[in-house]
Amino acid sequence: MKNRFGWNRVTHLFSRSTLACSAVWSCWVLAALPEMEAPSRGESDSMIQTLQDHAFDIVSLLALAIAAAAFCGVAYHAYTTYSEVQNGKKTWGQFGLTCGVGALLLVIIIWLLTKGTDVL
Repeated sequence: MKNRFGWNRVTHLFSRSTLACSAVWSCWVLAALPEMEAPSRGESDSMIQTLQDHAFDIVSLLALAIAAAAFCGVAYHAYTTYSEVQNGKKTWGQFGLTCGVGALLLVIIIWLLTKGTDVL
């Protein structure tokens, strides 16, 4: 604090009074929470089936994240191969092979993840 009646004391008092006023006024706020959406498989009658449907949605989201990570990995490898072609360390045929194998790998990964989520 600068002194007994300095600005630091005033701003501290202002912040405390603002906090107290917002705590008092918050009891009059009557905002309702949004309703929870049903899982992608629809609503069910039992709690266990609803949890299984939500687990299916989570697994599908994880499969999408795995496919996105695989795409990023293939894109990074193709980028580094292209950089090495520009530097003369690799040939255009090796770059084409990298892109072709990467595309095939992505198709296989997406197919396997789709089959895996169908099992659930």
